[in-house]
Amino acid sequence: MADGPRKPPRAPAAQPPQPVSDRPTVRGGGVRHKPTAELAKGDSPGPPRGERRNMVRVPAAAATTGAGPASSPAPGGVRISKLMAERGLCSRRDADAYITRGWVFVDGKRVSELGTRADASAVITLDRQAQANQQSRLTILLHKPMGYVSGQPEPGFIPAVTLIQPERQYRTPDTPLFHPACLKGLAPAGRLDIDSTGLLVLTQDGRVARQLIGEDSAIDKEYLVRVEGHLDAKGLALLNHGLSLDARQLKPARVEWLNDDQLRFVLREGRKRQIRRMCELVGLRVSGLKRVRIGAVRLGDLPLGQWRFLRPDESF
Repeated sequence: MADGPRKPPRAPAAQPPQPVSDRPTVRGGGVRHKPTAELAKGDSPGPPRGERRNMVRVPAAAATTGAGPASSPAPGGVRISKLMAERGLCSRRDADAYITRGWVFVDGKRVSELGTRADASAVITLDRQAQANQQSRLTILLHKPMGYVSGQPEPGFIPAVTLIQPERQYRTPDTPLFHPACLKGLAPAGRLDIDSTGLLVLTQDGRVARQLIGEDSAIDKEYLVRVEGHLDAKGLALLNHGLSLDARQLKPARVEWLNDDQLRFVLREGRKRQIRRMCELVGLRVSGLKRVRIGAVRLGDLPLGQWRFLRPDESF
């Protein structure tokens, strides 16, 4: 049979206009994003679900301020051991030992845990046992000869502490005897060059060490310095104030002539070989250097190579 005329295909039913979206529609099993025109006021399309698994949730407060994940607040106050050292009560090492033993009181309350903090204005007191421990700490004055180093020596050098022996003690009727315990924890509080002589302090007491060599120390030191060379008024003025070492300006000093070849220096700092280097800058050569005073304590008549205890009536 011959085919009859075919009917024209039926046109598809008209579809209602779709809202325009500025975001692509994800097909093939993806999540269909809500078109922009259909978003409620203040709504956000957000990331696809697959990406949400890898997102880090941010606490509401942090999300509001734009900050990162919340962290625990920094502890307030200052470490008690640091406060004790700053106030000159003891060294930080001793402070830790006193705290662990329960010998420290802050605003009247006993403290026994390391790392405890307190307000910078807190009242700190020590137990009687801590005070007795401090009073037992010894400080020694040595008249150091040339050839000995004051601190930790390099191979081939002899430390000055080896001179603290009973046969070298300079005694008076009211001084205690030497005991091997005197050497425990004994350390120099400051340096004196191997080519220099004079007063060297060695101590077991962290309070004394901080007083003499702490960054905020105001203790001055007096030296007698024998020199060779010519020094005019301008050079003398520079020695008093105006010189720099290692790209740092020196603190003001007091320098004056004692006689034709000897100067008197009074310093409030102790850079390495400071006086010798200062003299070199103004054309002088040091042929002899002796420290005769630290604060209110003088070398006096202490013989060369001998030592004595700091007396109870002495302080720097």
